[in-house]
Amino acid sequence: MDYSHDDAGLARQPIGYWSWAAHKAAVTHIRTALAEVGLTQPPWWVLNQLVDADEQGRPRAEVVATLRGYLDVGDALEPEIDTLVARGLVTETPDNRLRLTGEGHALRAEAAERVGRALADIHTGITDEEYVAALKVLQRMIHNVGGTAWHH
Repeated sequence: MDYSHDDAGLARQPIGYWSWAAHKAAVTHIRTALAEVGLTQPPWWVLNQLVDADEQGRPRAEVVATLRGYLDVGDALEPEIDTLVARGLVTETPDNRLRLTGEGHALRAEAAERVGRALADIHTGITDEEYVAALKVLQRMIHNVGGTAWHH
């Protein structure tokens, strides 16, 4: 691969730009894979939160609290969950517990296969050690400026 600069030049490049460019490229690639099955990211995240739920399901408030910080989705999750219920992909009990339907499980599995391929594309030519080092550097930079970020 050809890099934009030699190592000395890369050391002087702005992290804000390169982290934004990496974010934009990776998220666009994943969103393209999800669009192939008619999903956007917030519903995908909800389906993933419910895939291992038992027969009782998971409380809606717990799902929303877990996902609230994902790419600044915030309060947009409530209507996304309502849409999944309306589409018959998720059921909701009177006490606000969410559970995937058979159709929801099937769509989630199909989307997971496509997202898995997208993630493999993103990781092409990058060792696990390089990937871990990159994440550690980014997390250290976030810490250095008093930021907070966490992904479960």
